[in-house]
Amino acid sequence: MSEVLLSAQNLTKRFGGLAAVNGVSVDLWRDHIHAVIGPNGAGKSTLTNLLSGDLLPTSGSVMLGRHDVTGWSPEKISGHGLGRSYQKTNIFLPFSVWENVRLAAQSRQPNAARWLRRATSFAAINARAERALELSGLQNRKSSRAGTLSHGEQRQLEIAMTLATEPQVLLLDEPLAGMGLAEAERMVALLLKLKKDHAILLVEHDMDAVFALADKLTVMVDGQVIASGTPTDIRADAGVQAAYLGEEHA
Repeated sequence: MSEVLLSAQNLTKRFGGLAAVNGVSVDLWRDHIHAVIGPNGAGKSTLTNLLSGDLLPTSGSVMLGRHDVTGWSPEKISGHGLGRSYQKTNIFLPFSVWENVRLAAQSRQPNAARWLRRATSFAAINARAERALELSGLQNRKSSRAGTLSHGEQRQLEIAMTLATEPQVLLLDEPLAGMGLAEAERMVALLLKLKKDHAILLVEHDMDAVFALADKLTVMVDGQVIASGTPTDIRADAGVQAAYLGEEHA
């Protein structure tokens, strides 16, 4: 059943006299992908940082489930069910795929692990890591060193690490950036699989992928929302075409 898992109301972030995000509201529903699009400098990544706690809002609020998480640290917000990826891939390149995902799963331990106990002996952690690998499609690469993976596989690994923390809400910042056609198709298939059990906010410049994935789109320009609606609504919006999409996506 669809339900709102994250709700942001009138978020604003000012840096001096510049409003990088200005009065933006967004609801993220389970089983929906909500794409945020717009030109460079529109405020998309700033919005994502406000939702994740990486930036404190100047004004506005963020609800994660029943919790008002406005002003919470990223770690505390993450612990209440939010996971995110970044524009730049954040993985441990010298470690294996399995070790990367297991470390992410380990972050959910309520207490510190015992120093003299083998890491592989923690059954609950291992189970979370295995589920994340299965969901992300990386089971056959679990013993590979992360630094040897292709760019697309590294992006999959970052998502697997996020899944290992068992989030309900996923904030994905340009997960298809730099991918070739085959890798992009695999990522689109992965995101469609994940949306059943998650609310997903997607920041992406690949418009073909966006229109293949999104249930709803929000278009930002200069820190403000200029349109929000279904893909059909956005395609037909003359203001969006003039500001961002162009005629090829009309």
